[in-house]
Amino acid sequence: MGGFIDRLPWWIVGFMVLTLGLAPYTPEPHIWEKLKMLFAGELRGGLDWFDLILHSAPWVLALVKGGRAMPKS
Repeated sequence: MGGFIDRLPWWIVGFMVLTLGLAPYTPEPHIWEKLKMLFAGELRGGLDWFDLILHSAPWVLALVKGGRAMPKS
């Protein structure tokens, strides 16, 4: 699995974050709305959880790829 993440170009990860990770953009990014709902305890339905996972997946991918790109000491 790590090999796939390492071979994935950064521009694709960035594109995924800017599109799926933030869409829809107005009135606020969807991921931000879902995170606010999560911390307020308002994520109730399965669709809300699915939506949170869907919109956070590109961000998690970017964090994992960035962590793997860090030099090992």
